[in-house]
Amino acid sequence: MNSKVASGPHDPANQRAVYVFEAPVRLWHWLHAFSFAALAVTGYLIANPLPSLAGEASDHFLMGDIRLIHFISAYVFAIGFAVRVYWALVGNRYAREIFYLPFWRPSWWKGLFYEIGFYLFLTRRQHKMLGHNPLAQAAMFFLNTLVTIFMIGTGFALYSEGLGIDSWADRMFGWVIPLIGDSEGVHDWHNLGMWVMLTFVIIHIYMAVRADIIGRESSVSTIIGGWRMFKDDQP
Repeated sequence: MNSKVASGPHDPANQRAVYVFEAPVRLWHWLHAFSFAALAVTGYLIANPLPSLAGEASDHFLMGDIRLIHFISAYVFAIGFAVRVYWALVGNRYAREIFYLPFWRPSWWKGLFYEIGFYLFLTRRQHKMLGHNPLAQAAMFFLNTLVTIFMIGTGFALYSEGLGIDSWADRMFGWVIPLIGDSEGVHDWHNLGMWVMLTFVIIHIYMAVRADIIGRESSVSTIIGGWRMFKDDQP
């Protein structure tokens, strides 16, 4: 019996850690997550205001504070995304994966359908990927990257109404309101975008934890420390 078989299904000596997610990518990931959480909570309260508070109105500024937190979080959300776009241009190849889909490659489509089968429990063997697998890449592109751009555009369009005509927000994003129709329509689409992203967050967390447990690969720890590791000796 050779040493590999004798040591069991996993030999730590054969494990190789690969540095995948650079520090700016990891920092953006968590800023993106926390700022979106603040935006979702405050955005929901803005759309569904709390009941009136007891006492004099002058003693309370609750909705004003909620709106302020929403606006600050929006700036963090938007500026962080702009920096993330820059890092996609100057970072490693894994930093660019969420901004495009290599649909012209037959191997990408083959991997996509294989991953769909894996997540439908049609196979137990997962393809090992250092970056995002094709299914995760598609989900990140459509449900995170594109929706983030949409939320920034519609959000600052609504923000421009408060800043007024000819403000920086009006000049950059004011065209979004007549494009969609009216302010109420932009509000509705912006609110729908929030629910789409919340759905993505739930799926994203499930897929990350599942990859750690069933896929036998580091997933949660990789977005914290940056290093990808596998927990078995399969190729």
